[in-house]
Amino acid sequence: MKQYSSLIAVLLILTISCGDTKKKGSSVNSLLETKKGLPPNIVLIVADDQGWGDLSYNGNTNLHTPNIDSLATNGVSFENFFVQPVCSPTRAELLTGRHYTRLGVHSTSSGGERLNLDETTLADVLKKEGYATAAYGKWHNGMQPPYHPNSRGFDDFYGFTSGHWGNYFDPMLEHNGAIVKGKGFLVDDLTNKGLQFIEKEKEGPFFLYLPYNTPHSPMQVPDAYWNNFKDKTLEKRYQGDENENINFTKAALAMVENIDFNVGRITKQLKELGLEENTIIIFMSDNGPNGWRWNGGMRGRKGSTDEGGVRTPFHIQWKNTFKAGKNVRQIASAIDILPTIASLIGITANTKKPLDGIDLSKLLLNDASTLQNRFIFNHWKGSTSVRTQQYRLDEQGRLYDMIKDLGQTLDISNKHPKIKDSLERAKSHWLANTNPMVSVNDKRPFTLGHPAYSYTQIPARDGTAHGTIKRSSIHPNDTFFTHWTSSKDSITWDIDVLESGTFEVSLFYTLANDDERVTVQLNHGENSLITELTEAHDPPLTGMENDRSPRIESYVKDFKPKKLGTINLTKGRNPLVLKALQIPGKRAMDVRLLLFKRIE
Repeated sequence: MKQYSSLIAVLLILTISCGDTKKKGSSVNSLLETKKGLPPNIVLIVADDQGWGDLSYNGNTNLHTPNIDSLATNGVSFENFFVQPVCSPTRAELLTGRHYTRLGVHSTSSGGERLNLDETTLADVLKKEGYATAAYGKWHNGMQPPYHPNSRGFDDFYGFTSGHWGNYFDPMLEHNGAIVKGKGFLVDDLTNKGLQFIEKEKEGPFFLYLPYNTPHSPMQVPDAYWNNFKDKTLEKRYQGDENENINFTKAALAMVENIDFNVGRITKQLKELGLEENTIIIFMSDNGPNGWRWNGGMRGRKGSTDEGGVRTPFHIQWKNTFKAGKNVRQIASAIDILPTIASLIGITANTKKPLDGIDLSKLLLNDASTLQNRFIFNHWKGSTSVRTQQYRLDEQGRLYDMIKDLGQTLDISNKHPKIKDSLERAKSHWLANTNPMVSVNDKRPFTLGHPAYSYTQIPARDGTAHGTIKRSSIHPNDTFFTHWTSSKDSITWDIDVLESGTFEVSLFYTLANDDERVTVQLNHGENSLITELTEAHDPPLTGMENDRSPRIESYVKDFKPKKLGTINLTKGRNPLVLKALQIPGKRAMDVRLLLFKRIE
């Protein structure tokens, strides 16, 4: 056991320090030479809240996912691939190759999902190498420039930047900051954009990031997929004591089959354009399943640092380069994606900060079965677990043999106290080294008016209501403010204007009939704008008509944009304050967001 303790000390140095991405492996250089030096295209597909068990490839007979499965049968599948328990931390890690606890990410909403501005993203790295870059889907690492995806290396962005969305059919979205309306079911729409991008950039190289929004709730999916499940008896069921919501499970699996259809559309186009052999395709999810359902017998779900909350599918295909059908048992992590891609395309990852991930290319290109021993850390809301190749120390200090006990049913810490103590020390060292942020310590304001970008969205999600005003749901991401009954009420945002200028301001609002002629004031520091809402717009709440299972998030409405006028904003930090100076009727407007467009 003394040897084991010494190994732990070595592992600490290897894990906490940056991965080795500064050296170009000779095998990679040789590979690129045989491919005439043409850098491969990259397609990275990330499902939202899909569990490891939500694939037929992993033994789930409840559904069929032939297109995702084919990425494994034609490429490489990682059996033990780990992410973080929830969305924004995982997305930050796969984009940067660094532990999210270093990155300013500590929440999934209201600014806590933002990726620090001194971090380098995978898109930044590839763009410098001449790649065309695009992201279509759920960003979830910052909304206002310079946190916006267009500021983080992506030439083109279409989708939404929030953590979840209220409607998946013809929803309000954005395209490079401008508000637009989606077309059809959202995952289909995002895939359409991806196909158009591939066609446009087929001469390459290109990086297409497709962070899908499903099977995250609300549980909406087209009839063609739902009909396959609504009357189906599920063969695979959740094994634990918690109650499985069968209707929710069916909706989630229907959404996954829709994802599979769209993955097939992407792979089909790559084949038809002759790009398959020079494109690396990755499929993964951002955390464990968003409900209690079959997940290979693992303990935990989304939000948990147990195995079931952080183990995800990870399939990577490079046709005729990676050995088809290879299965890798070596533990790996989302932080490994950036250094691995850098190595595969034969470049040095010149990031501003040292990487935490390691290069997995040897596992992909050679027959090597293992790399260095390591720790993988999972953390969320004060809970931390540690995974090695054989063991997991959970957040309560219990030790499990993950080879023999995937469900974490037998605590073996009393039998192996030295192993437990060593992993406890590793956890303490990691927490001290990465210093996870907590919400109370996040003093970053919301940015407005970046000089390089035309649009800035200031949504209800990021605001604070005062007086009688209420938020439409306790989950902020797709909410609006309502119940505005007093002229003493207000909504404020902590805003830092990055560069002075003149801005056209649009308010996305609803207003009941007979409540017209609300006098609205917007001010920031000494700058103000006053106007009047003369037109009622009172659409009903929507979303429930498409939900297959009751939601916890806010329902939505068809908010109407109203140009309030122009306002001069002075560089600096001040509260942005929205008031209703006069309310002739029962209530003032409901507020979804303010959109600022720089005109000078």
